[in-house]
Amino acid sequence: MHLTRSRLIPALAAAFLTTTSAIALADDAKPFAGQSISVLLPSPQDATMAADFEKATGIKLDLQTASWDDVSVKVSTALLAGTAPADVTEFDWSWTGQFAATGWYLPLNDIVDKATVEDIKGSTIFTVNGNLLAVPYTNDFRVMLVNKKHFADAGVTTMPKTLDELVAAAKAVKAKGIVKYPIGLPLSATEGASTSWYLLTKAFGGDLFDKDMKPLFTAPDSAGHKAMAFELMLLKEGLVDPASTGLKDSEINEAVFGKGLTSIMISGEPGRLGAFNDPANSPVAGQVEAIPVATASGKTRSFGLLEGLGIPKNAANPEAAKVFVKWMTTREFQIHNYGNGVLPTRTSALADLQQQGKLVSGAALVEQAPTVEALFPAGTPTWYPQFSLAVNTSINSAAKGEITVDQAMQRIADAAAEAMKQ
Repeated sequence: MHLTRSRLIPALAAAFLTTTSAIALADDAKPFAGQSISVLLPSPQDATMAADFEKATGIKLDLQTASWDDVSVKVSTALLAGTAPADVTEFDWSWTGQFAATGWYLPLNDIVDKATVEDIKGSTIFTVNGNLLAVPYTNDFRVMLVNKKHFADAGVTTMPKTLDELVAAAKAVKAKGIVKYPIGLPLSATEGASTSWYLLTKAFGGDLFDKDMKPLFTAPDSAGHKAMAFELMLLKEGLVDPASTGLKDSEINEAVFGKGLTSIMISGEPGRLGAFNDPANSPVAGQVEAIPVATASGKTRSFGLLEGLGIPKNAANPEAAKVFVKWMTTREFQIHNYGNGVLPTRTSALADLQQQGKLVSGAALVEQAPTVEALFPAGTPTWYPQFSLAVNTSINSAAKGEITVDQAMQRIADAAAEAMKQ
């Protein structure tokens, strides 16, 4: 189940494209030259990837692309039929639990050294029982997005680091009449409402489950309970539009925040920064920036919704496939691929782009990237879809005043317990 893809606008490409013909692995030898591999990834991908990979390694690349949803269907259909969809495939964060349980993918620990794991913090999201099942190649983690012009017009000169400061900034914007509802927060029965609550749970210093997968959000003093109460407070205080109970996160991003009708996106996507700041198409161009996630303590936290590269156990050419995974996740290729709108998963690549002045809201992204955690440290469970549905329907009911926060938390806990039995 895919949530979002971190893509920047194509217009950025011309500024950042560099040749990848020289990108090679540390070992100049080409032990698999002449072999061929197939790779199945969502579109679009780098136009010269196949030619550049063959030049660097001698391995021929059959690159197959389709929409993310079509790739998801192809992957699941082939795996269920006992065949490999390709030698290397897309591997979404939300597939981790299911694919770990089925044993469909090869562990990749042998091709990723300690330094790489340190550089690609999101690797933990794809690790189950010590087995790394995919290497993250495209980044999607949560930040907060703000309209800095709205802040300046309201006299807010310092970007908030705590949730109290965030609320104060929103109230200042509202008091000045700059916008009626300064905070964008989906409260509908959709995935965006779930992920926003997850982020606020971390912002209040907690997690969803303990190591034994027991819920940590039912007690009134728990972070998850505080997070939902915080959402309802924002709604009651008139800082969030009541219409948010019927809006998806994409609608709030594009039709509300993207039109300058709200000032803060609680759960912001770095991949939207380019589009928001595109002067040819955006009414808020030059006004939007990312800030590290504000928290109760002031120490930022975030979680990742990354996409990785995995190798099915019955891949035809697994060793040559490993060469591709290593090549596509090198720092050099990630820097190059940023020109195609793919946010690097390597902290070092983000830092390099920031030093070159090419990273939109670079300082915030570089600061946030090392704090990205797995939403489920033991791997995304097979029952995640049922859990998420319980979360967002409970949030929606609470926002509409149909149930209390206590009742919402219990509903979610009960749904999780029931899902775990199946």
